[in-house]
Amino acid sequence: MHVQHGARPSGAPHVTLLTEGTYPHSHGGVSVWCDQLVQGMPDFDFDVVAVTGTGREPVVWDLPAHVRGVLSVPMWGAPPEGRPPRGRSRNRLAAAYERFLTALLDPHAEQHFPAALYTMARAAADGTLSPFLRGDQAVSILAAVWNRPGLTVREAGPTLHDAVTATALLEHALRPLAAPPPRHGVAHAVSGGVAVLPGLAGLERYEVPLLLTEHGVYLRERYLGYRTAPYRWPVKAVVLGFFRLLAEESYRRAALITPGNRYNRLWEEQGGADPAAIRTVYNGVDPAAFPPAGPEPDVPTLSWAGRVDPIKDLETLIRAFALVAEEIPEARLRLFGGTPRGGEAYRERCEALAAELGHADAVTFEGRVEDIKDAYAAGNVVMLSSISEGFPFTLIEAMSCGRATVSTDVGGVREAVGDTGLVVPPRDPARMAAAALELLGDAQRRRGMGEAARLRVIEQFTLRQTIDTFRAIYLELPSHARPFTVPAAPGRDLPVVAGSLAG
Repeated sequence: MHVQHGARPSGAPHVTLLTEGTYPHSHGGVSVWCDQLVQGMPDFDFDVVAVTGTGREPVVWDLPAHVRGVLSVPMWGAPPEGRPPRGRSRNRLAAAYERFLTALLDPHAEQHFPAALYTMARAAADGTLSPFLRGDQAVSILAAVWNRPGLTVREAGPTLHDAVTATALLEHALRPLAAPPPRHGVAHAVSGGVAVLPGLAGLERYEVPLLLTEHGVYLRERYLGYRTAPYRWPVKAVVLGFFRLLAEESYRRAALITPGNRYNRLWEEQGGADPAAIRTVYNGVDPAAFPPAGPEPDVPTLSWAGRVDPIKDLETLIRAFALVAEEIPEARLRLFGGTPRGGEAYRERCEALAAELGHADAVTFEGRVEDIKDAYAAGNVVMLSSISEGFPFTLIEAMSCGRATVSTDVGGVREAVGDTGLVVPPRDPARMAAAALELLGDAQRRRGMGEAARLRVIEQFTLRQTIDTFRAIYLELPSHARPFTVPAAPGRDLPVVAGSLAG
């Protein structure tokens, strides 16, 4: 899907936002953040290249006129149009793909990743990469590469089925390389991972500076997700190897990295980012839009807001609530937020858990709420139970509303809360319940924490600070663009895979 507005003749500064699964096709924290940037800079032109699921997702935000266009890049559904490469082009792509796979699986060959990736990016632009990856030759190359003597993955006995599965997953992950890359201004990837691919292509082809903002740590979340994914180890080794080397290349190439918290910065430095190229920029909210929430509910209530997703770990929250209810039988847990398409089974699992624990009536899934402030006002205490976060909007919004909070110690949570809320380990229902009971049992302490939390937001985490910072960055980066160089493609210094370049 391609939404296009008319271009302004003004020569306004230009930004291409690169997103995945968020703005402008879904609600939630990162989407709110993108909308804040766009709405806060009406004198800039924006384009959006949005990696989506199927490409049929509707635009759910009202886009202002200075968003000139939205290009949806589906990772699933129908593959990109194109034809398989032939002759020398096929041989060149096959050789690059062999080096690419070797880099993913052999620590001694990781230096081959960038050159191979950019060769494949050129093939994607020509419409030949996806057809090549859907052909038998790509599967044969992987089957040969990971059976080389000395590779750890060989010990897991990879099968032909594993090769077909891993190749298909890579084909989908690389589809964003076929999107038209940014040609001018600044490319701003608002997450790591596959959303960065068009930005890397734009940097390599047109020297458009790349700005990278990670709210959560994309690579860490892939590790968490693939821990329980239904694939054998050889498949996971290929896919996680790709995400790891892509993260390292993104960190090396970004003109500036703007994590939303200091926790992310540690991951980025470990991934090879130059500390001098990292600048923490906290998320901000408008305190006037999130005023004090007013009277607390009469019934002791824990509230939660977010998307219903395994990374939010609602199961731990529900188990913690069951322990709270043992001490306060009239207590309630109200969960506000939508269930993403494909997440219905997780919500059903959470509902079944509440029923199994005997609290089906006290735990309510309220769905999306028209005004998110109502979700915070609904609780005496606002909860956050995630196993991974960046700098969560729901937390600073609840703080701005003057509510005391109990949150898991992930990402930038401690940086956000300071001493204005209680922070507990993730996946620990007993500690979470104890913290909630501590606050539910002390109204004076709740009020004091809520007042201190709002003051903390006003002093440190306002939307105006965030927008002014990114405005300055957008204006500064084009003048600091540096020539792009790719290491020369290596010769055939890797073991030759017999038949890998055959027709």
